[in-house]
Amino acid sequence: MTPTSLPSIRFLRINRYRRLAWIGSGLACSLSVLGLVLSWLNPSIGLPLKPGLDFTGGTQIQLERRCAADCGTLTAPQVQEKVAAIRLPAPESGPAPNLSGASVQVLDGGRSLTMRLPALDPDESAAVVQALSGAIGPLEPSGTSVSTIGPTLGSQLLRSSILSLIVSFAAIAAYISFSYNGVFAVLALVALAHDVLITCGVFAWLGLLFGIEVDSLFAVSLITVAGYSVTDTVVVYDRIREQRKHLVDLPLADQVDVAVDATLTRSLYTSLTTLLPLLGLIFFGGSSLFWFAVALTVGIGVGSWSSIGLAPTLLPVLSRR
Repeated sequence: MTPTSLPSIRFLRINRYRRLAWIGSGLACSLSVLGLVLSWLNPSIGLPLKPGLDFTGGTQIQLERRCAADCGTLTAPQVQEKVAAIRLPAPESGPAPNLSGASVQVLDGGRSLTMRLPALDPDESAAVVQALSGAIGPLEPSGTSVSTIGPTLGSQLLRSSILSLIVSFAAIAAYISFSYNGVFAVLALVALAHDVLITCGVFAWLGLLFGIEVDSLFAVSLITVAGYSVTDTVVVYDRIREQRKHLVDLPLADQVDVAVDATLTRSLYTSLTTLLPLLGLIFFGGSSLFWFAVALTVGIGVGSWSSIGLAPTLLPVLSRR
């Protein structure tokens, strides 16, 4: 392929639509920042993301009702009232746990529910399960799960998760800075921040609207999204550097268009093959992996977009400046 034959070849000119790409990414980032701020200002959350049991400590009880085709109507406020009415005996070391602030989620049309309570000992957890068994109908013993994390361990997990995110992002930034020139490195980090911000923004809104909490698996998903985002962007960057050597007579914007067109099929196929097992986890992986798979799906989808429509289109603009 020679520079003179390039104009007769039809290829994707992503830079023709770069303003639309910037507007779309800008709106998504703005909504994400708004969700994080509203979550922080919400008195019941007080943080950019609603922390789960892993970070705050407490007891989580999962129950499954034993019923036929129809389990009957059951709502979260109804369960909260029944839990608040439970009176636990006061331990020797202090007052009895207050269950009035229990967080309840009803799943599967009322067949199962998840409760988040203050830290309870085994006897207190068993008393709560026994009381609810008579209040909401018979329970399936195999579907009952109780997990408790102390507040000290929860705070340690939160600090460890934040530290792991900072270290991984710093390592990625160092790798890109040494592997590419300044403009390439800055744009790769912009794409990385773009992907992580939108993923966090989606879960900030989920926490505000539906009470969805983030746990240690969410931190793992952010690290995975960061690695995927950088890998996808680096593939496009390598092709751009290759085209800059072979198409020296063309403007940088045209070189970028050719590079994106050459990697577009590979990027789409890679994203689709990565999303297929994640969709399997979403639909068949159970509740414990559901939101982890959702976070990865959102992050990988956004990461694929940023490596095609964001970082390459910003390169000609910043290179001129």
